[in-house]
Amino acid sequence: MASRLLHRLRHALTGDGPGEAAAGPEAEQFPESSELEDDDAEGLSSRLSGTLSFTSAEDDDEEDGEDDDDPDPDPLSAGDRVAGEDAGPSCAQAERSPPPDGQRGSQLLTRQLQDFWKKSRNTLVPQRLLFEVTNATVVKDPPSKYVLYTLAVMGPGPPDSQPAQISRRYSDFERLHRNLQRQFRGPMAGISFPRKRLRRNFTAETIARRSRAFEQFLGHLQAVPELRHAADLQDFFVLPELRRAQSLTCTGLYREALALWANAWQLQAQLGIPCGPDRRLLTLAGLAVCHQELEDASEARACCERALQLLGAESPHPLLAPFLEAHVRLSWRLGLDKRHSEARLQALQEAGLTPTPPPSLKELLIKEVLD
Repeated sequence: MASRLLHRLRHALTGDGPGEAAAGPEAEQFPESSELEDDDAEGLSSRLSGTLSFTSAEDDDEEDGEDDDDPDPDPLSAGDRVAGEDAGPSCAQAERSPPPDGQRGSQLLTRQLQDFWKKSRNTLVPQRLLFEVTNATVVKDPPSKYVLYTLAVMGPGPPDSQPAQISRRYSDFERLHRNLQRQFRGPMAGISFPRKRLRRNFTAETIARRSRAFEQFLGHLQAVPELRHAADLQDFFVLPELRRAQSLTCTGLYREALALWANAWQLQAQLGIPCGPDRRLLTLAGLAVCHQELEDASEARACCERALQLLGAESPHPLLAPFLEAHVRLSWRLGLDKRHSEARLQALQEAGLTPTPPPSLKELLIKEVLD
């Protein structure tokens, strides 16, 4: 099964197989059904036993209808433990605690996909992300009941880095599909999506089929440049993580928030966010605040320096003065040179472009409205 998946991924990445789609009305139809009706039982069994860990509620399924017709809660509410609580990631790379025993089987295919990506990334243009559902859990949160899918997002990065992860449910994927169809009818015409079912939503077979369908769905979207840069797709990957990280930071759960900020930073680096630096600056602010609160002044200062590099010499940004103030304070604490940041901050204050003292990063982070 792994060799067959790698074969399909090779076609999708090189653009000479069925995974490649062209933008516009003449886009090539993806012949592979997202419902995966052509999968044989042996292949499905291999996928279930070797690469996907999930819980099933098959015995209760007869009493349940569609799992995502209920009001949509915070998509990360049941998946906060995706990023390890004991992790202490830097602003450039997340360090995650080892996965539980139930997920170890999925690491084999993840490593194979990473090895394939590393071997091909120097020869294939453009470089694309790879997706793998590593865990699927039936969540019972009365009156709701749904499946939470955890996906590993693999792409450019250090060879030994852990892939970024996201946790989403069927309704999140469906909303993304609906929004993209409304905006990009031509490119979306050839991209299929797993249909809703009235029954048997929580069986092992349905979960496995949907897991692979979601992998293919995201891979197809990434194959079309017009869709790859769509704001809705960027929001799908990053916005829930940013909102949850912000909420945890505001409530003082800095270690848990740090793991989510780091995961969001890694996702943005892999996706190549095209819509400006504001979310990256907000992410760096969250990382700096959490590192500072956890008494890691060196990492907090490194995040401030990275943000100041992004800001450059452009017109004053609302976060410029807070980053300069934090950089001055952290540099003083570490005994490092702070004269350049002090001079820039003083110039802003003398020009009346920021109050004295400027608002802190934490204040702006709490007040920021993520939409």
